[in-house]
Amino acid sequence: MTASTAMPPVFLHPLADRHGTPAALLFDVAGLEQPEAVPLAALRELAGGSMGCYYRAGQADAVHQVLDEAGWKPLAADKIQRVDSAWSADLPAAVAWVEGDWFLAPPPKPVGNQAASRALAMKLVQLVSADADTHEIEALLRQDPTLSYHLLRLVNSLGMGTGRRVTSFSQAILILGRSQLRRWLNLMLFSSREADQRSAMLLARVSVRARAMELLAKAAGQDKSHQEQAFMTGMFSLLGVLFGIPLAEVLQPLTISEAVQQALLTRDGELGQLLCVVEAAERGDAACLTECLQALQIEPDSFNQILADSYLWMQGVAAGKTGSAHA
Repeated sequence: MTASTAMPPVFLHPLADRHGTPAALLFDVAGLEQPEAVPLAALRELAGGSMGCYYRAGQADAVHQVLDEAGWKPLAADKIQRVDSAWSADLPAAVAWVEGDWFLAPPPKPVGNQAASRALAMKLVQLVSADADTHEIEALLRQDPTLSYHLLRLVNSLGMGTGRRVTSFSQAILILGRSQLRRWLNLMLFSSREADQRSAMLLARVSVRARAMELLAKAAGQDKSHQEQAFMTGMFSLLGVLFGIPLAEVLQPLTISEAVQQALLTRDGELGQLLCVVEAAERGDAACLTECLQALQIEPDSFNQILADSYLWMQGVAAGKTGSAHA
């Protein structure tokens, strides 16, 4: 493969529909002029997922043809609008999809039951992080019907393969195990904020971050323990955005390793390097992403497959169908 057709890292962005729900993917093909540079295997895999797959119209004919054959569709400029401030339902009639970072805007101030639910959710994170007794976790779950519903729904899903219906929290906690419980509790924090318009897109973003960091750690030759820490770093990275307070303040009562804390607050260490990779991909920063991947000795085509796997996993999370999250 020559330098002119070398496989570059790709950039994918989830698109929200008019209700603010992630329902499509946008492939950023800026700078791609050779069809040989299109990561066909990863794109075909994504085209078979549950989300619509688009690229901006007006690409070179050869690239356009290859993307069409991979199952991706051109998206006219009037069908998409960028929003980086708070969400607004006042969209032009022709707009079908919304891109941008609107879901990173500060949340609405929680009141009444919403505030109480968030406080309970954070207490649950603290208990699981500290490896508290199952009875303590179960007692707190009983106080939050939304989180309880999501937990029981998870373990009763086909993905868990338990062979029996789970009806108690203690059973659910036992079946999941502490590692999986930590993962899914954080996912539920994002998915169960029904009064927050940002929740669905935040869940999509954090799911991709966590899964991609886990797979990057694996590709970099790190062991299972480091892969698990990478996943949790990705999950914790947007808790400050979710709750609308500084991340350092969210992390303060949690029992987390020094490596995870340094990665989250200062981007230091191996975990910080992995977080920088996914953040560069989110920004579409090709130079930074390429430099980070070279430092990790991960080839762009491997990164493209990791990104595809992460977006497919995110689609399962959004649909409530994903079982085991381990690499």
